Amino acid sequence: MLEKFKAYVDKWQMLKSEDCVIVGVSGGADSICLVLLLLELKKTIGFQMIAVHVNHGLRGKDADADEAYVKAFCEKHGILFESYFVDVELIAKNRKQSTEEAGREARRECFEKALQAYHGTKIALAHHKDDSAETLMLNLARGTGLRGLGGIVPVKGQIIRPLLCVRRQEIENYLQKQNIDFCVDQTNADDMYTRNRIRNHVIPYLEQHINSKSVEHMNETMEQLRLVQQFLDEQTDSAWQSCVSESAMGYLVSQEKYDILSEVLKPLVLKQALIKVSGREKDIESVHIAQIRELFKKQSGRKLDLPYGMEAKRVYEGVFIGLKNNALQQQAGLSQRNIQYRVFDISEVQGKTFEKNNTEWFDYDIIEHNLSFRTRQEGDYITIHPDGRTQKIKSYFINEKIPKEERDRVLLVVDGSHVMWIVGYRTNIAYRVGPNTKRVLEISINEGER
Repeated sequence: MLEKFKAYVDKWQMLKSEDCVIVGVSGGADSICLVLLLLELKKTIGFQMIAVHVNHGLRGKDADADEAYVKAFCEKHGILFESYFVDVELIAKNRKQSTEEAGREARRECFEKALQAYHGTKIALAHHKDDSAETLMLNLARGTGLRGLGGIVPVKGQIIRPLLCVRRQEIENYLQKQNIDFCVDQTNADDMYTRNRIRNHVIPYLEQHINSKSVEHMNETMEQLRLVQQFLDEQTDSAWQSCVSESAMGYLVSQEKYDILSEVLKPLVLKQALIKVSGREKDIESVHIAQIRELFKKQSGRKLDLPYGMEAKRVYEGVFIGLKNNALQQQAGLSQRNIQYRVFDISEVQGKTFEKNNTEWFDYDIIEHNLSFRTRQEGDYITIHPDGRTQKIKSYFINEKIPKEERDRVLLVVDGSHVMWIVGYRTNIAYRVGPNTKRVLEISINEGER
């Protein structure tokens, strides 16, 4: 199993010697196996590891026992251990989510906190082939596109899943041979959760009555579909360049160029336009794409209302996709800003402070992505405490009692999804100038011409 694990990590180029890996460890068989295999791999590659455990506050003493087990396991193996407690039931209530969804988001937020706190480069999760097959079945049942048919991906940004090459039974067999105990979450047998019903009933039925290698075959197919999706992404980018032109107001899809595209690419180009205008993918569905396609057949001047304050309008050249006038008016404050910035050596300001209004200083060298000046998007968060604690921007706006109608007008300075500055409110503590700062980024934002 170790050789299979090593080969899979190498195939997807998941780890390098300079990596600092945040490993999600629940205490179950999957995550304990992942830690043990990473420890073996560490001997040859030499990366750093931090084990992160998230206590969801759902199972009382059982959850506390799991946390104690993981802590003792990490101490025994010399692994740095970090734990977080989150009240998933409260989070689910506040965000109007299921406990499954709230738990998943809470775990991700905790891993991102640890990534920031320990200057991590990767987040390693213990999903395996059975998990991916369950995801495929869920997506099929709920309705999905090609991307959803690809199941769980091995590498997505900083997230790696090195166990996607093995089955759950292989994991348990490996631990048994090593005489390693692990925690058992009794809620995994509870059919109240949709995924559990697939795990406990649907997949066993397929394996017992249809084909014993059902899960293996699903994973083989998903790998092929991920390659197809990668190819389509490349083709969509090419099609986008040929038939879409951008303006300050949105995107014009040329009918002349659009009509000669492959039928496979047409909806993908339109979806990409909607994502670019709205800044998000959730709730953009096939019905919206179909409605825009019908608009190409209508007379010039016809309009179509779309999610997130968007509209599509039939014009002489084709279809224009952008924000409706009221949404543009809401964002007008963004376009009437004078944004200035400069980078300079810390020695220029050693021991000095600045007193300019609407100006902030940031540690330039810890910025990971190209900066964005925009309004909020799904997944945005800010570090609010020196210990690395973060908060979703949505939660921050609620806690600060910022009116709903104002929230989509607040300007953010963003490093990826990590908000550095909520303009007019506060800055991110993680980016503040400190003793180790070498270069300073100064940003000034004032009213006036762009």
